[in-house]
Amino acid sequence: MSEIGEMCEPARARRSAGRSGGRSARVAARSAPLDEALRPIRAGMPGGQYKPLTDAGVARIHQAALQALEEVGLSNAPASGVEILTGAGAILGEDGRIRFPRALVEDMLAVACRDLTLHGREEKHDLHLSGTNVHFGTAGAAVHIVDLERNEYRDSTAQDLYNAARITHNLDNVHFFQRAMVCRDVVDNFDMDVNTLYACLSGTTKHVGTSFSDPSHVAGCFDLLHMVAGGEAAWRARPFVSNSNCFVVPPMKFAEESCRVMEDCVRRGMPVLLLSAGQAGATAPAPIALAIVQAVAECLAGVVYVNAIQPGAPAIFGTWPFVSDLRTGAMSGGSAEQALLTAGCAQMHRFYGLPGGAAAGISDSKLPDMQAGWEQAITNTLAGLSGLNMVYEAVGMHASLLGFCLESLVLGDDILGQVLRCVRGIDVTEDSVAIDAIKEACLGGPGHYLGADQTLRLMQTEYVYPALGNRMSPKEWVEAGKPLLLDRAIARKNDILARAGSQISPDLDAAIRSRFNIHFR
Repeated sequence: MSEIGEMCEPARARRSAGRSGGRSARVAARSAPLDEALRPIRAGMPGGQYKPLTDAGVARIHQAALQALEEVGLSNAPASGVEILTGAGAILGEDGRIRFPRALVEDMLAVACRDLTLHGREEKHDLHLSGTNVHFGTAGAAVHIVDLERNEYRDSTAQDLYNAARITHNLDNVHFFQRAMVCRDVVDNFDMDVNTLYACLSGTTKHVGTSFSDPSHVAGCFDLLHMVAGGEAAWRARPFVSNSNCFVVPPMKFAEESCRVMEDCVRRGMPVLLLSAGQAGATAPAPIALAIVQAVAECLAGVVYVNAIQPGAPAIFGTWPFVSDLRTGAMSGGSAEQALLTAGCAQMHRFYGLPGGAAAGISDSKLPDMQAGWEQAITNTLAGLSGLNMVYEAVGMHASLLGFCLESLVLGDDILGQVLRCVRGIDVTEDSVAIDAIKEACLGGPGHYLGADQTLRLMQTEYVYPALGNRMSPKEWVEAGKPLLLDRAIARKNDILARAGSQISPDLDAAIRSRFNIHFR
């Protein structure tokens, strides 16, 4: 037998053993859900294996960020922000910019919230943002739905947002649901904020993130939140919604209305995502390291701001620098540079010991195709391996954040399953490296491990299996009618939506609809 033939023998043995047991022997299927402690992957597994920045690089970025805050500062703070920040020790210059002494930043870092828990409406969905615990979820403000059944882009609606929330509720590897698209069918801005919030809450009991388009809308939206929570006290005990707040307009400028929203949300007990979203080469510097410096400086200003309002207020360090394709100036969310930016930001979060979030999983492709697959996989993998606490925009996002795809959300659950398995890493224990199994197989045994007790025991706890990914042989694929991945994604999406109901009780839903103008069913 040739060397190539000998190398192929184990593969032939596997195929033969699989066929002998029929199709069911080749497909891993759980007969019952695994106990949480036994699942091979789950929310909050620690990452941190990947570090694109050296320790010296992290320290240099920190010093540069402090220098930027002292020497450049931020402009355009609202009057309320000027009062809050100068009262804490920031300096208002004659040029209208607020500058931050290093000692002030260090003092506020000392009292900032750490080991933050983002609550779900069900305790099993709580997200513990400590250390390098990793969680994946949605985010963004897409203005289109990528409709694969019609092969078109169309305006996103409140019903689409509700459907996305319902699908997310039924996906194991998507751990939270932040508003992913704009309800373009809702014309009134207050109604849009209410529908955005309520569509998310109706669809899932996982932690929800949302934003408010005007400071005057916050009070009414909190009335809705208190209705869902069962009162203000219950809300404050377990705040299950966070405010995604673009409090800065890069470079180094406060967003006045968003700052006023942030102030109100902090006082009402809502966790705040301090979001700095510069675009390298456009609204952030082109060097990757300097883009991180600017994002860190802006978010440190946010840390001072929030803790000057309420020391220890729950806040997420949301450095979200994006990438420009410098040939055109267009955003490049699926690039390798984006993956590096996000991973580098995660290292800075760990340096400060603060709960952090950033973006990954964005595709520049218009459809869930091969390009989308490599872009989503690479950026999410680096984000997870870097130990990023909150990976936003991880699934569903296309066309550089302009389109959201429900089928891609379903497909993304498979991608995240594989990513989380990489995050978990390799378990090296006395049992996992003991050679007893090798002895049994090789010394008078069958010469393979297919039916070994160890193999069967680890089948579900060591390995992760895709729900939609196709591992058939070509022959089996032909016999099955040559199923296509996107067709399977459409089918799973429709199956989930056919079964998924509202997560709000009928009586409470009726009360909310009698008070607010709700646009979805």
